[in-house]
Amino acid sequence: MSEGLRERKKRQTRQRISEVAIGLFVERGFDHVTIAEVAAAADVSVNTLYNYYEAKEDLVLPPDQASPRRLADIVRDRRPGESAARAVLDHLRDELRRRDRKVGLTAGFGRVFSMMRAAPTLTARLEDLGRQMTEALAHVLAEETAAAPDDQTPRLVASQIGWFHALLYSEIGRRIEAGEKPDEIADAALELLDLVEEMLGERALGYATRKDAG
Repeated sequence: MSEGLRERKKRQTRQRISEVAIGLFVERGFDHVTIAEVAAAADVSVNTLYNYYEAKEDLVLPPDQASPRRLADIVRDRRPGESAARAVLDHLRDELRRRDRKVGLTAGFGRVFSMMRAAPTLTARLEDLGRQMTEALAHVLAEETAAAPDDQTPRLVASQIGWFHALLYSEIGRRIEAGEKPDEIADAALELLDLVEEMLGERALGYATRKDAG
């Protein structure tokens, strides 16, 4: 179904608010910009802004993009014959090759990343997001494998996947702050994922392999 005029205007307004907010946050620091200042700069009322974003942190980490179900959704969508860990590894590799904004490889993200690192509420949100991702993934793995309530395997495998997912972002962030170019970062990150795959045991790599269709 094509996007209607009303939906398109709402999407454009939402995008404009976010872009204006991030520009102000990068220029002055997240903690030094108020919601009222963002609204004024984006030419909307404070109430309108809150209709699109429930919290100030959402302007930088919108729930529809920084979703606690990211890892769970990747695993749910995996192909027949693919395990949970390999699905996430392959998905991350694809994002790196496409220089997807989800892995921070777009132009100008370095300044955004530095701004986020300097804001305690944003770093706390990211840490909490990581925990939520792991918990949601553990629930999916337990459900799909019909694990017994006292079986810790789903949680352990989810923790390993959550670990290398966080490790990748940490490495990307470190290289961004070092001033490396997106192509250099992507190449190094792909090598890191290859090393992670080598280091993971076969039990973790083969866990929750989806049965072939038919």
